[in-house]
Amino acid sequence: MTINAKTPDEYIEKLPEERKAALSKLRETVKSNLPEGFEECINYKMIGFVVPHSLYPAGYHCAPKQSLPFINIASQKNFVALYHMGIYSNKALLDWFVAEYPKHVNTKLDMGKSCIRFKNINKIPYALIAKLCQKMTPQDWIALYGQNIKRS
Repeated sequence: MTINAKTPDEYIEKLPEERKAALSKLRETVKSNLPEGFEECINYKMIGFVVPHSLYPAGYHCAPKQSLPFINIASQKNFVALYHMGIYSNKALLDWFVAEYPKHVNTKLDMGKSCIRFKNINKIPYALIAKLCQKMTPQDWIALYGQNIKRS
């Protein structure tokens, strides 16, 4: 499901009615728990939270004019998704999340490399997402990103 929106508010407005509350709550959970320095935007046709050029002038290595992506949230065809680049890049953070997930939700974790899929919008573990968002500052992400880019 691609939603063409210029702002996060417009993105939420264009969602099917049954998804609006869940995406709004997920967005607010991320916004209110990310450390200072990340900025909200539309990124890859999703709601994004990025490290702005003011903190990381080099931008995203694949597209330097873009700010450095960190978290995106989206309403996909069959699920709500949270994409977290820290989980993708930091095995300790991934291991923590995988271990914590069953303490918050009684369904199996459905996850790709950076994508956490929530097929049942009534079982999104907002408290766990809040804790996940608090675990990495923009400076932490910049350092980890730099280490990973230099290795590749």
